[in-house]
Amino acid sequence: MARRSERETIPTTPAEAAREHPLPPLNWLRGFEATARIGSFTGAATTLGLTQAAVSYQVRSLEKHLGFPLFERLAHGVRLTEMGKAYLPSIQKAFDEIAASTMGLFGGGGAASLAVRVPVSFGALWLAPRLKSFIAAYPAIAIRLYSAIFNSAIPAERVDVEIRVGNGEWPGFSAERIENDPVIAVGRPPPGRKPKQRGLADLAGETLIEIMEVDDAWARAFKAAGLPSPSRRQIVRVDSSIMALELASAGIGHALILRSFARPHIEAGRLADVLGVSRPPRLSHYLLRPLDQPRRKPEAGLFAEWLRQEARASGLLPD
Repeated sequence: MARRSERETIPTTPAEAAREHPLPPLNWLRGFEATARIGSFTGAATTLGLTQAAVSYQVRSLEKHLGFPLFERLAHGVRLTEMGKAYLPSIQKAFDEIAASTMGLFGGGGAASLAVRVPVSFGALWLAPRLKSFIAAYPAIAIRLYSAIFNSAIPAERVDVEIRVGNGEWPGFSAERIENDPVIAVGRPPPGRKPKQRGLADLAGETLIEIMEVDDAWARAFKAAGLPSPSRRQIVRVDSSIMALELASAGIGHALILRSFARPHIEAGRLADVLGVSRPPRLSHYLLRPLDQPRRKPEAGLFAEWLRQEARASGLLPD
């Protein structure tokens, strides 16, 4: 591919662009995104088919346009500033939406596939009941779902979209939160009777079910209520929300669980919200993107945008 000089493709100076257009030129944003993803001007230049000087000029022009430095220049490569880290996810999301819209309207020009890695409980309890609408909207995309417990290892090259549960901080990844669902306490309702609302103190001597990733959840809840922590023998620890729900439905004990995961069981009468109060979650589900990943597939952009819409529509995220 012949390389071209960026100066030949930008008809205005940064100052003129800022006056005439509140948004920076698209090619400046492409240079910024590629540099942030790859970690160097040279690598970004190879990806974009430009010269290293051209990409450097794009980024400098963007920084001047915005009035903030986006990178720290290092001896070997670059590193995002705090402003750069804050700006990158929205730019990547915008490029995803452009790619998704283009593919959705005009097609992908060939066979399309999508590999999605997702926590097993999120996949089974939230994604599976909704995936039919994505398949109906994009029947030409062949989907492979990899379920994971505690982010189990699957080669990165086999995954196009990854969802993880955590605090949003994974080195080498940008993370977009797709769930901010509250946690409720659930247990099996008494047969033939309307469940009676209980207080946390009423559960002090009973079996409590806890998910290993948040294995101090009950202790924190009791402490916040000014109650002694439950003893270790009261706690049954499991590795997934699926198992927690099944144990609670079987009458083994009470579980702290995301409201959206528990809702179908409550509506079916298998479980009841025993406390009638909710708590903010300590961990959330995030859509991840490796910072050094080549441009994400259009199919992944379609899935990411569908996921955002479903998360808002189902109440996982505020509108």
